[in-house]
Amino acid sequence: MLTALAAIVIFGVIVLLHELGHFLAARHFGVRVEEFSIGFGPAVFSRRGKNGTLYSVRMLPLGGYNMLAQENGPAPDAAPQDTAAPPLAQGGRVCVGGRTYPEAGVWQRFFIIAAGAVMNFVLGFALLILLQCAQEGVATRIVYDFLPGATSSAGGLQAGDKILAVNGHNCFVWGDILYEIDHAGYQPVEMVVLRGGARVRLPAVRVSPATDAEGNELPIDFHVYGVKNSPATVLQGAAGNFLYYARALARSFLDLFRGATPVSDLSGPVGVIEKVHEAVQYGWRDVVSLAVLLTINLGIFNLLPLPGLDGGKLAFLLIEGVTGHKVPARFEQAITVAGMLLLVGLMFYVTFNDVTRFF
Repeated sequence: MLTALAAIVIFGVIVLLHELGHFLAARHFGVRVEEFSIGFGPAVFSRRGKNGTLYSVRMLPLGGYNMLAQENGPAPDAAPQDTAAPPLAQGGRVCVGGRTYPEAGVWQRFFIIAAGAVMNFVLGFALLILLQCAQEGVATRIVYDFLPGATSSAGGLQAGDKILAVNGHNCFVWGDILYEIDHAGYQPVEMVVLRGGARVRLPAVRVSPATDAEGNELPIDFHVYGVKNSPATVLQGAAGNFLYYARALARSFLDLFRGATPVSDLSGPVGVIEKVHEAVQYGWRDVVSLAVLLTINLGIFNLLPLPGLDGGKLAFLLIEGVTGHKVPARFEQAITVAGMLLLVGLMFYVTFNDVTRFF
């Protein structure tokens, strides 16, 4: 029951805020939103606002959606629309009026589509601030000491070393170091450290999981220095961790497209719910950390320039903005439909894999 509730809240908030980003951006640029809905399925409650938008609460509280006026173009038998720009309010802000999505400027439409991912990133950053405030301090990249039997010290790593890079990848925060070591499968890695003001290359450092004196299992066999929380360090730590998540997810997508990661490793809703169940067992911090991963993942995934995703729409808008010519509607719609079909097929595939993997 607790897992189901946590999954509903996580999925609901992440998707809802994504759609809220589109909604607020559309309202800002005067584009009419036909409906803004919390949830899917039959309507439990609905009310039309003064601006003409239908606000709905639906039976299945899994996210939400908003429907922009003529987002997919006018109907074939639609009457011609007045394309005059809406008036400006005091301060130059566009009034929330009744113009349709195609009537908005190309860069305004670009921002409306991108705003969903931006809202996901804002949510992720806010949750990272919460997590950082719940910790005693911010972990640095400077080695403090080693656990008994540490293999990393045998590879040349010393107390006081500041780890700058692992396997040729720059490490900006503590999470980067953990990611690179795990990505290498705990095989020996090349490290570049700052020691006594000079950069030192360590060609083969084997870092192993370890257990501390209290019996806690740790992912690596050494400790690093920490800095106590303050308003500045909390923001700095949250920003660094945000970049760590974004960088790791972007590299994961790149590995997928290059074939370095098989498609069978992807997880769908069933796999995510299983991860939610595991996080619930460990406590609220793990649940929030999973929410951070999912919301940043949704933001990055939606920005991929693939047909059927927000990134595909942004690619067409970018072509229009640079060339001054809109991509033919039939071509764009055909590409989008094909992309949607592929995405639906991928969703069925990963869901089937999840079911066979866990059941």
